[in-house]
Amino acid sequence: MSALEVCAVVLALIYVLLAIQQLRACWIAAIASAALYILIFWQVQLYLEAALQIFYIAMSVYGWAAWRPNEAQSVAAIRTWPLSYHGAACFAVLMASMALGSLMDSLTDAASPYVDAATTVSALLATWMVAQRLLENWLYWIAIDLASVGLYLSRDLTLTAGLFAAYVVLAGLGYRTWRRQWCQQSA
Repeated sequence: MSALEVCAVVLALIYVLLAIQQLRACWIAAIASAALYILIFWQVQLYLEAALQIFYIAMSVYGWAAWRPNEAQSVAAIRTWPLSYHGAACFAVLMASMALGSLMDSLTDAASPYVDAATTVSALLATWMVAQRLLENWLYWIAIDLASVGLYLSRDLTLTAGLFAAYVVLAGLGYRTWRRQWCQQSA
């Protein structure tokens, strides 16, 4: 556990807590945390996780812009996807994860290339879903975070594994909070 990891974890927790409350400042904390995690994941040979942080930074910039309140409402509406969209998304994630995992396995010394690929590809989708204010993003994050706990423990990132265990709980809270708001706006 390093001071760099401690800072990244604190900023990541701030991001999620602010995202649950749909506060636009969450994206600033996300950028700072992701920047630190690029270094951390590169050091432990989780190259796709490091690359994912670059995507997180880009999506955070997008999220910052997308979450700008308009004149009609202070917070944009939460939306949901039909089940068929989730089926298609899960199939696409599975195929992309297998292809990317195979590529990483054959071309790099990446640790756990298939798990790294699956959590990375899934997180790409889930991050986009957060920026789009799709309610189900929190359910995707629960699955991603559970898988990530094992991945990070395998690389001795104990504090980061603890963060992702906390994310599971926070994602449940996020889902409940956003669902309540979705029900209110739908009524």
